[in-house]
Amino acid sequence: MLAATPPVTTRWAPSRPAWRAAAATTLGLHVVALLAVVTIVFALPRAMPGDPLAALQDPSSSSYLSDPVVREHLQAQYGLDRPLGEQYVSYLADLGRGDLGWSIERRAPVTSIVGDHLPWTLLLLGTALVVSAVISFFAGVNAAWLRGTAPDRILLVVMAGTRAVPPYAMAALLLLTFAVLLPVFPLSGATTAFAEYDSAWERVADTARHLALPGAALTIVLLGSKFLLVRNTMVSALGEDYMLLARAKGLPTRLMKYHHAGRNALLPFVTLMAAELGFVIGPLIFVEAVFGYPGMGSLVLRAVMTRDYPVLEASFLVLAVVVLVANFLAEAAYARLDPRALAA
Repeated sequence: MLAATPPVTTRWAPSRPAWRAAAATTLGLHVVALLAVVTIVFALPRAMPGDPLAALQDPSSSSYLSDPVVREHLQAQYGLDRPLGEQYVSYLADLGRGDLGWSIERRAPVTSIVGDHLPWTLLLLGTALVVSAVISFFAGVNAAWLRGTAPDRILLVVMAGTRAVPPYAMAALLLLTFAVLLPVFPLSGATTAFAEYDSAWERVADTARHLALPGAALTIVLLGSKFLLVRNTMVSALGEDYMLLARAKGLPTRLMKYHHAGRNALLPFVTLMAAELGFVIGPLIFVEAVFGYPGMGSLVLRAVMTRDYPVLEASFLVLAVVVLVANFLAEAAYARLDPRALAA
């Protein structure tokens, strides 16, 4: 006998204890993950070759200091002359007070430095994720619906091609095409330097022009995997019994595509979106570096070159927290789409 509705739309409401247990388990796992991230964030910069104060001894460096006594004082100030165990305990204590330390290179509070860069990264990353999600989902649904036709084949080739292009190559291609050969968009930055705006709309328009190319580069990089997942999930769903029954009942095409078959693709789609956040940091750094975009990627790249431990630790920690929060929201969305996941 044919099922009347797709499996994911079956109504099932977990009991309140089940919700509480699931929430406690999820929160506990995220706390453990956060503790692991804090430890890795502390250890990773110190595992890198080089001394964070080496630039102070380099005559070609802008921060060169010729006095060794001053250098020793700076080592003591940043705790680099103490054993790693003591440095770790001090790092945890500072985090507990909300103190991210001082930048070795810039000699400024790390909190203010991160605060200047994080909003730009959230704007770029959020824009790319939302746009790529919308395009890939609707393109995947329609490609599966038209499977075997010319539009389906074209979309498959194009989306597979976007996965093969490295993010820095995609960014460089867009930069050369639309900022150099066809100077439609700015070369770099997030806003026009020293610009004076007569209204908030002018500021928004200027920011959007600077965001267009890096946002497009990151969006294109993120399209392929989500498109292929949605298409493959949809192709499998289209052969299910409930889809045959929906066709037999003469339901509208839009309802069958997006409500019946499309909802089955939402569950793995949300999971991939959350997992993708952990792998988007690399492309993000490349894109921001190519366009000179003042986000966390550019900050990390500069901190790596100067071995600025406090900035590296704070940057990695902030990016990791963003990923953990996004994963938590994805789990909440997953439970909302299919509450039976809480019973697993």
